[in-house]
Amino acid sequence: MAKKLAVIGAGLMGSGIAQVSAQAGWDVVLRDVTGEALTRGTDGIKRSYEKFVSKGKLEAGLAEAALERITTTTDLDAAADADVVVEAVFEKIEVKQEIFSRLDTMVKDETILASNTSAIPITKIAAATARPERVVGTHFFSPVPMMALCELVRGHRTTDETLAGARQFAESVGKTCIVVNRDVAGFVTTRLISALVVEAAKLHESGVATAEDIDTACKLGFGHAMGPLATADLTGVDILLHASENIYTESQDPKFAPPESMRRMVDAGDIGRKSGRGYYEH
Repeated sequence: MAKKLAVIGAGLMGSGIAQVSAQAGWDVVLRDVTGEALTRGTDGIKRSYEKFVSKGKLEAGLAEAALERITTTTDLDAAADADVVVEAVFEKIEVKQEIFSRLDTMVKDETILASNTSAIPITKIAAATARPERVVGTHFFSPVPMMALCELVRGHRTTDETLAGARQFAESVGKTCIVVNRDVAGFVTTRLISALVVEAAKLHESGVATAEDIDTACKLGFGHAMGPLATADLTGVDILLHASENIYTESQDPKFAPPESMRRMVDAGDIGRKSGRGYYEH
């Protein structure tokens, strides 16, 4: 009998988690607050499966079967019988705490409650529940179907059993895990990329070098597959801005303080590939 996963949030991350999980045999319920958001999410999943089929990386029959394992809803109560719940909504602590508080009253005692947050401490999210020992971070990477890493984050009270269950889930959907043993804001990966992106943005803002040359320096000098400013455009300048701000708020470390130009880009809607313009034209 397939295990059941509930994914809260049908955006790029949530739909990606739903996609890889359904493909791995999980029964998935994808929840968002509007039917329009759910349609966008499932349409994205269908297009992604079609690309994999067209490239010979997935059999058409398996793609169809995976789609049949995904149901959608606007009702949070649909998560009540899930074995694992992964929250993948906007990076705002109040929103996440409200969701976890509601989930806490409805899911099974043994259910793993996971957050896909990239920067907010898991302990703060878990504090909204009466079961902090069952709350864990499962930080997937975008695009989820392509990226192999999942960062598992232990909150202050997360148990070994919960961490092991989260690892079993992530590995079952094809991910390689690293474990963050101390719940610092930004964990490992977001702290590293935020520090690099913020410094690259400061170099760009001050006219030290062009975006192209900064990225070329990182690719050829350090062997990076993609430069930091191209990474910001791919991930979303707005996403990395919020992540850096969250880390700076927690740590007060100036290396995470985003430059003014980065804020103005987000204000103007120049947030990368999804808007057509960021540090590059797309």
